[in-house]
Amino acid sequence: VVCCFQCPSASPAATMRCAAPSLLVWAASSAPAPIPPDVDCGVRDLAYTFGMKLVPRHGSFPVLHDALGLSQGACRRPVTEAPAPPAQLPALPAGALFVDPAGSDSNPGTQEAPLQHVATAVHRAPGGVVVLRGGHHFLGATLQLGAGNSGLTVMGYPGEAAVISGGRRLEAKWTKSAMAGNVWETTLQGVDKVPSLLVDGKRATLARFPNKPGGVEVSCGYGCVLSGKDQEWAPPAAHPAPQFYTDTNPDHKRNGSNFGFHEYTVGIGGACEIFDPPVSYWCSQDPQGGGTPGKMGFRLPTGVRVKEGELVNGPYKDVSQAVLHVYRPWRWASWMFEVANYSAATSTFTFGRGGFQGARGSDTGGDFFVEGVMEELDSPGEFFFNETSKQLFLYFNGTGAPPPSVELDAPQLDTLVNISATRWSPAANISFTSVTFTAAAPTFFAPHAVPSGGDWALARRGAVLAEGTVGFTVDGCTFDRLDGNGLMLSGYHREARVVGSDFSFLGGTAIALWGRTNETAEEGTGGPAAGIDGTDGNHPDLTLLEGNTAREVGIYEKQASFFFQAKAARSTVRGNVFFNGPRAGLNFNDGFAGGDEVANNLIFSTCRETGDHGPINSWDRQPYLTTTRTGAPSLVMQWRSIHHNLIIDNFSPQEDVDNDDGSAYYDTHHNVLVYGSTGLKSDYGGHDNRHHENVYVYVDVAVATWKAEMQGGHA
Repeated sequence: VVCCFQCPSASPAATMRCAAPSLLVWAASSAPAPIPPDVDCGVRDLAYTFGMKLVPRHGSFPVLHDALGLSQGACRRPVTEAPAPPAQLPALPAGALFVDPAGSDSNPGTQEAPLQHVATAVHRAPGGVVVLRGGHHFLGATLQLGAGNSGLTVMGYPGEAAVISGGRRLEAKWTKSAMAGNVWETTLQGVDKVPSLLVDGKRATLARFPNKPGGVEVSCGYGCVLSGKDQEWAPPAAHPAPQFYTDTNPDHKRNGSNFGFHEYTVGIGGACEIFDPPVSYWCSQDPQGGGTPGKMGFRLPTGVRVKEGELVNGPYKDVSQAVLHVYRPWRWASWMFEVANYSAATSTFTFGRGGFQGARGSDTGGDFFVEGVMEELDSPGEFFFNETSKQLFLYFNGTGAPPPSVELDAPQLDTLVNISATRWSPAANISFTSVTFTAAAPTFFAPHAVPSGGDWALARRGAVLAEGTVGFTVDGCTFDRLDGNGLMLSGYHREARVVGSDFSFLGGTAIALWGRTNETAEEGTGGPAAGIDGTDGNHPDLTLLEGNTAREVGIYEKQASFFFQAKAARSTVRGNVFFNGPRAGLNFNDGFAGGDEVANNLIFSTCRETGDHGPINSWDRQPYLTTTRTGAPSLVMQWRSIHHNLIIDNFSPQEDVDNDDGSAYYDTHHNVLVYGSTGLKSDYGGHDNRHHENVYVYVDVAVATWKAEMQGGHA
């Protein structure tokens, strides 16, 4: 059935949102009818064709073909023969310094006599051109750059694969372990930690229960966990009350809806001491939001007693390296906890450090798994490193011992490149071109903070971490198998460009933009009262993301996305292909300044391991003063435009575009929205959202609003 969707006259607010009719391909007020196979196969084929056009450098794009299920099953079809266009190899600039892993730092750095280390070349030519020859360039320490490196270009040698690694190559002399199965062991010299392990460039799985049959890099969806409902959770600890702050300046009171979100409000300390800095909207005096039962505040369970017999390889002898990965109920995030105490007799774990990996707490935990205990080394592809004895155990996924040719890399550095400058003295025109970044260490126990009023908490870190830049460029790079975030643009940035790059198999988010307001002394003076004020411009502005791919993100932290933005302005996300993530594909954590454009992207297979979300998600619970909309300080952000995207909500289907909790000033039009229960959700104080001229394919309800009573002058 093809018909025009007319907004119901009973809902004037919804009618305002749908000023123009939209094309609706099948809809009903109840659950959708079974989707005809030819329609579903046609959707997949359309996505494949669109993806190849968006990113022609991938040619026939076999990983996209596989991800769409076109390699097998009812929709099986051959890959399209589409050779990648010839690479435009850049000329080697005169005066460049060359680096080769087999070189020597006593060399002059010419092409014939290259240097050995990247840091040495950057030290000799701080604002010049550094060319990396093919091979692994292992960093002994984070590459530190600043304003004095303005103009620096680090590029891969044309036609060669230059890899910057934060790992350490391990030397193993294997002996057969007494453990059951094909387990081999070796004692490592001079290695104190193996937080994760790459075997021939792919992750091994840290010993865990329940097992993951496909390994840590393959999503189990909602599986491979123990049910949280069957466990006995220790109640939250008592904390002193936070220091509450609410901005009562009448000029800072935002109108829009009758639901709330009118004032800037935070809490400092109390249960939020676990964040760094210890400030959060969710520790404020009266946080509001969907799923918040009254004055919820932030709190966490303090332990769990596991149901008898569930940990079939228990009891454990040593839990000093154990980590419990716990989903928040409703699967809004995942927490990680170290173990402070363990009772083998009762299978009770008392939590130690952790729980700061999501902004919203709960009295109990949800589904969970245990990793980092020797007894759980029982499945091919798993490993365990005993930090006391320095023994590495590997359940080799093959016959006999791992051959001598197997390469073992243990990530050591969580940040490979750190650009640190200020808005007053920025690092200008630094670029990385045709370089691969790999083997960054996990960051889920690094300090996390709550960026703004959304649900997310992040580590302000990335394999490439930059702050205080102008004209920073990442072009044609690969971010692969990094255990934290890929690229973090923190604080002040102007006109950063991330183009033609690929992000895959990341522990956290692919690309994150996170500005600053003066909420705390760490960020500037005047906090917390100055936290509302973004007019000083200490945030990313005019960022371009174009022609990138991102897939298999959130390997560890499930509150992860392909693109995340908090306290940033005028970002353009255009012509990208995003698929296979645990939560929202794109997440706008606030309505800080706006002026953003999301256009011509392919987004599918999001929310694979979490619930109550959509491929594109937003919140706007905290007002901010910015100048983006009119040039003068305003509490109203400039319109965000979402248009000409192909969005397929094929996992945990809810909303294609989830404008949640106060989200306002979104103009969503000319998109193809496939599957999901709702095309647009605007709720809990959402207002002034335009949704028009979209095509809906097997969407249950085109537009849904609730708890969205508007104030005068808003719709």
